[in-house]
Amino acid sequence: MALDWHFHPFLFLFIIFTLQFSLTSSVSESESLIRLKKSFTNAGAISSWLPGSVPCNKQTHWRGVVCFNGIVTVLQLENMGLSGTIDVDALANMQGLRSLSFAYNYFTGTIPALNRLGYLKAIYLRGNQFSGEIPSDFFLKMKSLKKVWISDNNFSGGIPSSLAELSRLSELHLENNQFSGTIPSIDQPTLMSFNVSNNKLDGEIPPKLARFNSSSFRGNDGLCGQKIGKGCELQGSSEPPTDVGVDANMMVSEGSDNKRNSVTKTVAGLVTLAVLLVSIIAVVIFRMWRRGKDFDAIESRSSGNAAALEVQVSLSNRPKEMEVAKKMGSGHKGSNNGRGVVGELVIVNNEKSVFGLPDLMKASAEVLGNGVLGSSYKTQMANGVVVVVKRMREMNTLSKSQFNAEIRKLGRLHHPNILTPLAFHYRPDEKLLIYDFVPKGSLLYLLHGDRGPSHAELSWSVRLKIVQGIAKGLGYLHTELAPSNLPHGNLKSSNVFLSNDNEPLLSEFGLSPLISPPMLAQALFGYEAPEAAEFGVSPKCDVYCLGIIILEILSGKIPSQYLNNARGGTDVVHWVESAISDGRETDFLDPEIASSKNSLCQMKQLQGIGAACVKRNPEQRLDITQAIQLIQEIKLEDGDYAGGTTQVLPSLRDGYADA
Repeated sequence: MALDWHFHPFLFLFIIFTLQFSLTSSVSESESLIRLKKSFTNAGAISSWLPGSVPCNKQTHWRGVVCFNGIVTVLQLENMGLSGTIDVDALANMQGLRSLSFAYNYFTGTIPALNRLGYLKAIYLRGNQFSGEIPSDFFLKMKSLKKVWISDNNFSGGIPSSLAELSRLSELHLENNQFSGTIPSIDQPTLMSFNVSNNKLDGEIPPKLARFNSSSFRGNDGLCGQKIGKGCELQGSSEPPTDVGVDANMMVSEGSDNKRNSVTKTVAGLVTLAVLLVSIIAVVIFRMWRRGKDFDAIESRSSGNAAALEVQVSLSNRPKEMEVAKKMGSGHKGSNNGRGVVGELVIVNNEKSVFGLPDLMKASAEVLGNGVLGSSYKTQMANGVVVVVKRMREMNTLSKSQFNAEIRKLGRLHHPNILTPLAFHYRPDEKLLIYDFVPKGSLLYLLHGDRGPSHAELSWSVRLKIVQGIAKGLGYLHTELAPSNLPHGNLKSSNVFLSNDNEPLLSEFGLSPLISPPMLAQALFGYEAPEAAEFGVSPKCDVYCLGIIILEILSGKIPSQYLNNARGGTDVVHWVESAISDGRETDFLDPEIASSKNSLCQMKQLQGIGAACVKRNPEQRLDITQAIQLIQEIKLEDGDYAGGTTQVLPSLRDGYADA
């Protein structure tokens, strides 16, 4: 008792000290932000930053401030009309700050000394009026930096060589400045997004950067390299271009023009014309090849998710079909015939006629794809039933009874917009999951891989129907699988199949509890959400995936987010942010639907919803209920909306979704 009597006062003092320390920390951040605010002019957009209040308090909302566990981690002060200076001393007091954005404001002068903030992971200064040279060693101590966006300013001088020392760099955007000189050898394998277009750069494009699109280098007359179809061996001549727009060095030697006779000129002209024609043909062929490579890269990463694509590798003869069947079953016989039973095929959904493992072993099979989790096969049994068999290798987390319970739970789900598993076969080292076969194929294939009648059906009305069906299916999963942190977990266009009447069917959902933890980040697209690597997954990761699909459907482009470390694709997140900020929303739309002028209003509504779903900060992202409601409110109209526009999400242009 005596011990208790003396213990309680000390415990009380400890609690008081802890609370006081926490309060002091918050007050310190408040004071730092108020000091930062005072360095701005035209700071009316952040009038919610008031002395005496706390930024990380649910009762007070400081605009542009994002907190995690009571600490300010992100400042997103985009498109707020701010000018003046940026008080780096104030920012230096905020040790939890990881991402800083002053994009699309009116700041001038040299680059702020943000290199003092060595803990930053992302810097966004694009769309201001910064100028002057950036010291070559500016980024040397910023070892955590992943994203650098300083485009659309007036920076000059050489590109800082210290950027090549950032081992985690994933996004580098320097376009629309006045940078000169050569491009440093920036060859980090982590680099996924790169652009130096519209500067004054010269020299050869580094070989490691040639994996990026030619548009990343355009607008630099001095650059050369195979990527932009301009040879480097003759660079440096001051000869003016010829009348047909090809470097005169390709046709004549310096100082010898007056010695050329008419025959030589004619030959040179013909050679130039031939080279020009060949170049045009090569560019066209390259673009077609690149589009196919982007599509192939997604298929190879989709863990067999392209299961219903009509780009199947058919096996040409019966012996090979039997070989595939053997691999699928690993030599085990099914339980339906009652002899030599080693394993069994457990039916969890009776929508198809009953079949067993022997039926699968005897069936013809076609390889559909290979991925992180395993392989997929299209199988047609003797009774005419066609199914997709997914042979999974990385599902060794649960015992047989636990695995049984999880798959049966998924098999009990019924909704017009989900594709429920039909059956499974369990073995400790691998599992078989059986799904219905959807002949029309996946959304991925119909958008990007098919140019036949099925693709022609993808009008605006059909695309809206697909998005609304995806939202309904995802909402159902979030209701039925509510206890899960990741109800779907792998939502992307290769896992959305279309019925004959273009009703979307979501597949590969609810698998996160089954997958071995080391493989989760590689196997599930939900882990591509910006916050997943640092803070883990949540239902908001599914919302991010929904946003990517919406933007993919609207733009008709393959998202680079699907491709991981593969080459190609389009960063639809940054593109839509830029399009909305610049008032160029229609530039984002697929030309095949943008011609529907009467529906542009609805397209922009959906575009705004997609942008609000892919916010980097999950707290600013729509939740699933909001997203579904807004999507379902979009109606097809025959008339023109010229009389006005519908504002679905206020303040989208300044980077916030305040729905």
